[in-house]
Amino acid sequence: MAKQPGLDFQSAKGGLGELKRRLLFVIGALIVFRIGSFIPIPGIDAAVLAKLLEQQRGTIIEMFNMFSGGALSRASIFALGIMPYISASIIIQLLTVVHPTLAEIKKEGESGRRKISQYTRYGTLVLAIFQSIGIATGLPNMPGMQGLVINPGFAFYFTAVVSLVTGTMFLMWLGEQITERGIGNGISIIIFAGIVAGLPPAIAHTTE
Repeated sequence: MAKQPGLDFQSAKGGLGELKRRLLFVIGALIVFRIGSFIPIPGIDAAVLAKLLEQQRGTIIEMFNMFSGGALSRASIFALGIMPYISASIIIQLLTVVHPTLAEIKKEGESGRRKISQYTRYGTLVLAIFQSIGIATGLPNMPGMQGLVINPGFAFYFTAVVSLVTGTMFLMWLGEQITERGIGNGISIIIFAGIVAGLPPAIAHTTE
């Protein structure tokens, strides 16, 4: 029996509507990502931080700032970016090769994939905590950067760690939502968006 043209049109229209919804979701998620990259960690003097990053041109810090879409230079809650998630993913993938239990879990199909994803989330949380503690304790003690932290102390350390960890976990969740409800791999899209946002300042610094 031949397909009716009307049914084909309705099917195509429905497919385009779904694509439009997914594209709009991705755009909305990226807008949230960019807004979050401008929300600063409480207690940081932005002017002193800008001076610090000016001294770090051409170093790994400038590259990291580019990958974060400039969030690091603004001492944003997204300053860690998605890097803890990437590191955790690499570690878990390596462990699935050398650890028999994880290797068996990986072979369980969809159920195993969900378990591996959950382990990756746990790993992301642990790495984000360690990295944020390192940043929070290191910022007040950087040589020549007196005044970077306005009121150093436990309150700043706690606030900075919570802000950075929350920022990373939110980005991880946002990436997963883009994957499920948008188009493509959400984490890759967030990384790409960060690089695109960080390229103009990086190019400007290079040409100066």
